[in-house]
Amino acid sequence: MEPTLISEAQIPRNPVIGVKDWDAASLEVHLTGVLEGEAFKGSHRSGKFLKYIVDRAVVGDHDSLKERAIGIEVFGRPPGYDTSADAIVRVTASDVRKRLLQHYGHPGMTSEYRISLPTGSYIPKITREPRFSTDQPVLSAVGVRTQEHLPASGSSAQLPYTRKVELLHFVFGILLISALYVAAFLVAMNRLRKPEHIAVSPWSSIFAGSRLTQVITSDPNIAEIQGFTGGQITLSDYANHNYIPDLRLLTPEQRRFCQVILRGDKDSAVDTSIVMAVSQLAQSASSKIAVHGARSIQIADMRSDANFILLGSPRSNPWSNLYNNRLDFRFDYDPKTGKEVIRTVHPRPGELPAYIETAPGWATGQSYAILAFLKNLDQSGQVLWVAGQTAEGTEAAGELVSDLPKLEATLKKCGIRPSASDHFEILLRLNTLAGSPSNVDTIGCRVF
Repeated sequence: MEPTLISEAQIPRNPVIGVKDWDAASLEVHLTGVLEGEAFKGSHRSGKFLKYIVDRAVVGDHDSLKERAIGIEVFGRPPGYDTSADAIVRVTASDVRKRLLQHYGHPGMTSEYRISLPTGSYIPKITREPRFSTDQPVLSAVGVRTQEHLPASGSSAQLPYTRKVELLHFVFGILLISALYVAAFLVAMNRLRKPEHIAVSPWSSIFAGSRLTQVITSDPNIAEIQGFTGGQITLSDYANHNYIPDLRLLTPEQRRFCQVILRGDKDSAVDTSIVMAVSQLAQSASSKIAVHGARSIQIADMRSDANFILLGSPRSNPWSNLYNNRLDFRFDYDPKTGKEVIRTVHPRPGELPAYIETAPGWATGQSYAILAFLKNLDQSGQVLWVAGQTAEGTEAAGELVSDLPKLEATLKKCGIRPSASDHFEILLRLNTLAGSPSNVDTIGCRVF
């Protein structure tokens, strides 16, 4: 039976009504497991944030699930603090979303509850798996999904335990145990069998074996800072946490703003949807992934034998500079226009020497993106780079590479056998309108 979503109008504000002690207790146990898991161990701040929003949602205290209230209650901000200048709540919420994806993304992960935090909201969604539900009512806080149940018959509960009933219970127990064994066998067989569609490159190589795949999300704060300075941060400065090499390039107001946004590790909303798609593919292939913000990575991490998925261009994810110069379609920052250009090192007939986007900041026009699949620095693992000149470009490239039928068609168009392990570059052109990509075309390919 599918879980149904309770509307906010149906939700009792009284924490006692509709919430049984065993429900609250079981959710508390689950939440403790999440907070003590690997995904949240490294961040006390994100753990504190998650516990607060779940506790408030359970008792129906929705007024406390607003940005200012969270800033005051969780992070000790003064009542009149400026939420537009202090992004601590938004930054932490983004980190919590990433950590929840990492927690539930482990293959074989099963749990009674599943907690998520929708983008743009501080009200958690708490889903209870139908197979765990009983005839007891389930939590009815905002965003909590619950199982509908038919009322139990009053007369059946009063029947005496006759010999016949005992025999029926015994037979039912035997059948139930048998069914559980069969189900466990089928689940085990399903986990051993990788879905046929994962044979499509590059996923067939990335999810082969037991090697961990590290997803490195972009750092939109760094892109903002470079917009103020008018320059391009080097990988060396970024790796050494020297995010503003020359403070003289900023006004005092800009310095204060940069100091505020650098307090957290914000993710792009575009990256979140790509990470979710990759997580689903990894889960179906019984493979492990770990998600990290670009700012939390060190150069030693990039020199491991892991597989990597890099999201964002060099301007928003400086770690991609490790691979940019190995490609024929390369990102290059033009200081005159303040834009990233994709240059073609060795143009082929019909190709341009440079591709410049014409749709800055939610405008209508064209933009470009690349998908690149190559060896990692260790030469033993794989790297998939998904990057656009704009957020719309990265979104379009991410949607393409995670849509297996479209990806297979694109590979064939480039002369690449979808089941092969060839490394490649694909140049994409797209139209943008009000922040949304459309009409994505493949205009250049390289196979090596």
